[in-house]
Amino acid sequence: MSELLLITDDVARGERLSRDLGARGRCQVHDLYDDAVPAIAPALIVSDVGGLTSDAIVRLRRILAQLRGEGVPYLFLVHGNAARAEAQAQVLGATATAGVRQMLEAVDRLQGTSIPVLARTRAVEARQFFQHALFSSRSITPATADIGTDLVVRAVGDIGIHDWVRAVQQFDDATHQHCLLVAALAAAFSGALGLRPADRHRLTRAALLHDVGKIHIPVEILNKPGQLTHSEMAVMRTHAQRGHAMLVAAGFSDELLAAVRSHHEMIDGSGYPDSLRGWEIPDFVRLVTVCDVYGALIELRPYRPAMSGQKAYGLLQSMTGQLDDDLIRAFQPVATAFRPVA
Repeated sequence: MSELLLITDDVARGERLSRDLGARGRCQVHDLYDDAVPAIAPALIVSDVGGLTSDAIVRLRRILAQLRGEGVPYLFLVHGNAARAEAQAQVLGATATAGVRQMLEAVDRLQGTSIPVLARTRAVEARQFFQHALFSSRSITPATADIGTDLVVRAVGDIGIHDWVRAVQQFDDATHQHCLLVAALAAAFSGALGLRPADRHRLTRAALLHDVGKIHIPVEILNKPGQLTHSEMAVMRTHAQRGHAMLVAAGFSDELLAAVRSHHEMIDGSGYPDSLRGWEIPDFVRLVTVCDVYGALIELRPYRPAMSGQKAYGLLQSMTGQLDDDLIRAFQPVATAFRPVA
C-alpha cells in the first residue's frame, strides 16, 4: 500500500483529511511547524496549508527538498484565493492542485497513474546522467552521448514508451524532461518504423542532443512561467545554432549535426534558423522534428496544460505542409500508446 505524507498547518483538519485518505494508503500527518523531519519515504505528498505566509512557504520548501524524491507527485490543496494559490503551487513545484473537496479525486488521479518502480528508477538514472554528462560544463563526445542513448533505448525497450514518458514528466526541469521525452519518442518511433538497431540508436542519440544548445539560454527565459516576449523568443531560437556550434568539432556525424541545427525547420520554409524548405530538410531531421513537436505538445508548460496524446496527434495531423505527411501517418502507432485506458 502506498505511503502518503500530509503536511498541514492545522493538525485537527489534517487528521480529518487523513481519515478520508485512509483507503488510498497509509497516511502520516506532519505539522508544518514541527521542526522534526518525519521518517518517511512518501509515494505521494499532499500539502494542506491555509495560511501561506512567507514562513510557511519556506518551511514547505524545506520539507519538500528533504522528503520529495525524484518522481514523487505532490498535490497542493488550494485554500482561499485560487490565482494566488496556483502561483504558489507552481513556485513549490506541485504536480497538481485541487480544492479540499476535489482532494480524493486528485489523489486517485495521481495514484491511478502510479509509475512502476522500474520506470521511475530508469528515468532518474537517465536524468542524472543527462544532467551531469550532457547539460554541464563538460565537453560532449560521441562516446558520452552513446552512453545516454543506450540508457534511453534500453529503458523504452524494458518498460515501454507510455510508462517512460509518465516517469520523465515528473521532473521539474523542463529542458531535461523534454530531451529525455523526445529521445524516448524517437526510440519508439524508430522501432515502429522497423529500423535496424544501429539506425534506431542514431536517431535516438540525435533526439537526445537536439536541444543541447539550451545550455546557453538564460534560465529566466527557459523557465519563464508564461509566454515569451518577441525579444525573449529571439534569444530562445538561438539554441539550434548554439547546439550545432557546440558539437560541430566534437566528432559527431553530419546527420546528427543537421538534426541539432535544423529540428525547427518546416517543409513550407516557415521554420528556423535557416528557413529551409522541402527537399533541403533531410529525412533524418524530419523524423526528429515529428518527435520534438509531439513531445512538446504532451508536456505540461507553465502557460498551458499538457495535451492528451490523442489531441496532440490531431494537432500533428493538422500540420500538413509543415511536417512530413508520411511520417505523421507512420507516427500513429506511437501516439496510440498514449490513449487513455477505458
